[in-house]
Amino acid sequence: MKKIILTVTTIFLCISCEEYPKSQQNTSQTNIKIAQSVFENFNNHDWEGMANLYIENAEFKDPEYGIEIVTKSRASIVQHYTEMNQLFPDIKDELIAIYPSGSKNVIVEFISTGTAPDGSRFTLPVCSIFTIEDGMIVKDYNYYDNF
Repeated sequence: MKKIILTVTTIFLCISCEEYPKSQQNTSQTNIKIAQSVFENFNNHDWEGMANLYIENAEFKDPEYGIEIVTKSRASIVQHYTEMNQLFPDIKDELIAIYPSGSKNVIVEFISTGTAPDGSRFTLPVCSIFTIEDGMIVKDYNYYDNF
């Protein structure tokens, strides 16, 4: 039994370590750049620039919205982040890691920090999954502890 488990594990590791086809590598690199652009715009508080990386009506999943997926227009993205920026004027995200996943997804780990109106500081680890099609973000799913 141990030999079977070892053999299956070895085969799985060999298969998972295979290199992506060249076209998928190019797509993954493009998707990583798009995800990085989200955070560059976020940290510059360029909400219009950030919103323009999304399709007109993108899907969002975020503990802030409950458990349902919501659709947000570019204008509502700008409005949401403008309002958030008014509450947390020094809000910033620090990228920890970016992982391409297939030809359409990028997983991003980051830490969001800022100062609340009462002067208290927050540090929030977040994981986001972006789904990107034709160079535009179509889904933005965020996971964090909403305590």
